[in-house]
Amino acid sequence: MNSGTKKALIVSVGAFHKPDLPSRSGSKRDTKRLHKILTKLGFKVTLLNDLTAEEIYEEFQNASREPLGECFLTVISSHGEEGRVYGADCKPVKLADIFSFFDGPATKAIPKLFFVQACRGQNLDGGVEVDSAMTTEEEEEECSFSTYLSIPNESAVCFATAPGYAAFLNLTGSVFLQTLCDILEEENGCNLEVNQIATQINYRVAYHYQAKGQELTGKKEMPCFVSRLTLPTFPFAKSCKERSFPLAIEDCHSSTLHCSSSRKKSIS
Repeated sequence: MNSGTKKALIVSVGAFHKPDLPSRSGSKRDTKRLHKILTKLGFKVTLLNDLTAEEIYEEFQNASREPLGECFLTVISSHGEEGRVYGADCKPVKLADIFSFFDGPATKAIPKLFFVQACRGQNLDGGVEVDSAMTTEEEEEECSFSTYLSIPNESAVCFATAPGYAAFLNLTGSVFLQTLCDILEEENGCNLEVNQIATQINYRVAYHYQAKGQELTGKKEMPCFVSRLTLPTFPFAKSCKERSFPLAIEDCHSSTLHCSSSRKKSIS
């Protein structure tokens, strides 16, 4: 497992080259706050704004080829549909392709977290600003299936909303990412295990948030968490080395007892 600094890559698209997709003014509130919090928690943060689809692919591919440190976190924020987000040039970026960059031997043992702030469908479209574009039902099903299958080992993905639904954004930021920030700024919040954080996000967004607007008053948002992590993971704690991260394959072979003991703990 790589050692050293925890790394974070934030890719946010708020301005688009064509009128097909409206600007996302609140996205800057999200990225500014995330950058400050993650830096304080020991992450080496790279923040990239308004990249084209090709540039987004290139940045993630480059990131996957570099040492990821103790753990790797990324935030992707843009307009989207199921299985894809959009670059500033309004061209799609398939999440399955992004995930595939981090499924190689060099990155397989490193905990990887993906937070995706984007719509996954049109079910709540209209009334308030949402991060959505257009796609067909058949495309949604195909993208959803391929996206879940492509999530790398030792990774977790936290989507802002469930498949087929819209994710809300306003001038103060997105309810999803602002809730994540709230949790991390609370006392002991950074010491929570990643599943605890995801559960807290789900609860707060589902029960404490309602959309506003003539057509959508009272509408809800429900985040969705998918994990392929095999051990308890504490990405925001001061030192990842103090936590039970997965051992590299060769380490498991040389210390079988320690490896199996750690996995038994994760079941409870």
